[in-house]
Amino acid sequence: MNELISGSDMERVLVTITDNNPGMVRPMARRIIGEAAKFVAAGAQYDLPMAPSRVVDEGWHALILHTALYRDLCDRYGRFVDHHPGYAMTNYDPEVLRRTRATIDRAGFAVDVELWAAPNDGGISVAANCQHSGGPNGPITPIPRPKGID
Repeated sequence: MNELISGSDMERVLVTITDNNPGMVRPMARRIIGEAAKFVAAGAQYDLPMAPSRVVDEGWHALILHTALYRDLCDRYGRFVDHHPGYAMTNYDPEVLRRTRATIDRAGFAVDVELWAAPNDGGISVAANCQHSGGPNGPITPIPRPKGID
């Protein structure tokens, strides 16, 4: 995690995630951001259908809001990783989460398995109600694809 996001950048993203999730302790927020950074770095490297868990998606949302940091993270590992919203229970696919964890591992990062649970497991509460499903066209592709998006 330290090589993915510097200390000062991490502090800025921590403010974003803790503001969006009142009561979340900083160590958990740090884990979520770190896992989201691993997800983005793996997605930037590999042209495979991937999706974050609902918990990791909360960290991804926080990273995206820091556009320069997010763009730099994507550029360091390959290409820009777009975000297409999906909704928690509509798009939940355990297979895509397994495949995503395997891709993160393949990219050389240790997976924090606790943060990759099903959207309704009740373990870690986050504001995001987003759950993506991996489609055939890239690192992040929602299924079903929203109307009007090519």
